[in-house]
Amino acid sequence: MTPAEKDHVRASFALVEPIAAQAGALFYGRLFELDPSLRPLFRGDMAEQSAKLMAMIATVTKNLDNPGVLVPAVQSLGKRHAGYGVQDSHYATVGAALIWTLGQGLGDKFTPEVEGAWVTAYTFLSGVMQEAARH
Repeated sequence: MTPAEKDHVRASFALVEPIAAQAGALFYGRLFELDPSLRPLFRGDMAEQSAKLMAMIATVTKNLDNPGVLVPAVQSLGKRHAGYGVQDSHYATVGAALIWTLGQGLGDKFTPEVEGAWVTAYTFLSGVMQEAARH
């Protein structure tokens, strides 16, 4: 990621953090709308799941310049997701739900540059997760 892309991701997530609970609910609502077959993968409290999602995104955004922290955390997440039954094909759906959610939460602040930065970030992170899940 370029420094500008990292700045876009950090700045835009700072705008989403105050509405994290609503963003998490929007994300999971959209995810299950896009692929209802994913719903059974989530057995716990969805508010708690949303909080975990937002906490992980916060960790990612805070560590974009610290791959020594970021990559192992994302690898661990990928391994855990494999144990939950997440398949490679699910990552595209999650990415689509994430980008849609950010667009909803940011409104006119979700510029093409911000969207591109998030797509770049998610593509990298999901690739790390999928690779870790295979090992």
